[in-house]
Amino acid sequence: MSSSSSAEQVFNKKDGENPQILIVGLGNPILGDDGIGWRVAEAVEKALLEGNKAGPNVHVACFSLGGLSLMERLIGYDQAIIIDAVQTGTGIPGQVYDLRLADLPDLSTGHLTAAHDTSLQTALRLGQEMGAALPSQIVIVGIEAEKVYDFSEVLSPEIEASIPSALQLVLERLDAMLGDVQSASNT
Repeated sequence: MSSSSSAEQVFNKKDGENPQILIVGLGNPILGDDGIGWRVAEAVEKALLEGNKAGPNVHVACFSLGGLSLMERLIGYDQAIIIDAVQTGTGIPGQVYDLRLADLPDLSTGHLTAAHDTSLQTALRLGQEMGAALPSQIVIVGIEAEKVYDFSEVLSPEIEASIPSALQLVLERLDAMLGDVQSASNT
């Protein structure tokens, strides 16, 4: 897994190439439960390699960024799955959410933004206005987290226990995206 996408591959995409899918684990692996996005992305990559599903058009990466920087990493991809810790204030730690970007409030919270940046929603609107080739579909797999500011490389037990459920949801969303690609190429 790379910590950044291949600029040559992403920015030099040619029309007619196979659709590209990016799976992103967001967070900071040394801030306790905030590292859940990375841990799930690592599990996804392992599952894809073991199942021979990865293929040249599915990319897995981990980032500790948001807003404009995250938007830049999405350029050139047709679809994306973002995995991140979320704090809804009402959920149970370890609860896994299946969300669309439109489901999230356009706030400056979590890793979809940064303190001196903008929200991912705003960054995507700006990128689209500037003509950037951004994903037509972005799925968010959120895991309710509790301890996202504690210095630790260890997840809380309930957050660790959510990895299989989050992994399954990511693989289901990826299968749906790959199915859409197959359907489109058969028409």
